[in-house]
Amino acid sequence: MNVILYGLMIFVWGFSWIAIKWQEGDTPTEVSIFYRFAIAAVFMFVFGVVFQKLQATTKRQHLFFALQGLCLFCCNFLAFYSSTHYIASGLTAVVMATAPLFNAVHGKLIYGTAIKENFWLGVTVGLAGIGLLFGADLIQANWSTELLYGLLFSLLGTWCFSMGNMISVHNSRNQIQPYTATCYAMMYGCVALLIIINLNGHSLDVDMSPRYAASLLYLAIPASVIGFTVYLMLVDRLGANQAAYLLLITPIVALATSSFFEGYNWTLYSTLGLALVIAGNLMTQIRKSVPRNLYYLVCKLIGRKIINKILS
Repeated sequence: MNVILYGLMIFVWGFSWIAIKWQEGDTPTEVSIFYRFAIAAVFMFVFGVVFQKLQATTKRQHLFFALQGLCLFCCNFLAFYSSTHYIASGLTAVVMATAPLFNAVHGKLIYGTAIKENFWLGVTVGLAGIGLLFGADLIQANWSTELLYGLLFSLLGTWCFSMGNMISVHNSRNQIQPYTATCYAMMYGCVALLIIINLNGHSLDVDMSPRYAASLLYLAIPASVIGFTVYLMLVDRLGANQAAYLLLITPIVALATSSFFEGYNWTLYSTLGLALVIAGNLMTQIRKSVPRNLYYLVCKLIGRKIINKILS
């Protein structure tokens, strides 16, 4: 079952990057994000009430729902959407692929979660693959102020996303189901976005072009309703570290989509990068710990090869 959920998430969030790109235009970022999660929240609450999916909650639990909403359905998306104004969406996907590292560190600091060498080995191999996929773009880019702003916003968004994962772990440990937590967190995220929209004096008018409307519906239902509910289920079942590893793979789907819609060209290095990402994912799933010496050896070899390939 976890494999099916994992695969579903990879494709649902992988396709969301092109949908986000299609939302660029006259509509302010905050307004686009607000409508995305407002539609998703209404859909989830109606479904939850009709099919009795919502749990009874306390005032204290709503405090954590609000914090989760700020992290997962407000601040992180404001940062990610902002980053795409400065850098390509593919580079934003690369930075977000570091979420497993953020989760591992936060999980260790907040919950004392043990981290096996398998995880670090898999993440190292996977990030090496991401480096091959996007390294040329990073090297060729002039390290301008715009690029640095883009990377800063991407890192901020990834940090917020990771903190939302930590709050989700807290909610799960307090017997809150992912569906209930997602419903209320989306609601609070929308409230925060609405406040920001009013403070900035933006209108709630939106672009009604077919492409914008289609991208909005996709981001609201598959990417938000299905995506975040399934993802938080994986966090509950597998832990934040393992669940977030799918973010190393979603850029591959984003690239395949970009090949079709934006003419992205695959190279030998990008193909090798894809193979490393898949291999790294498999390594994180191995239950038996790998020898520590093997881990350090692989890290050393990969580090040398990636640097040489990118700079050559």
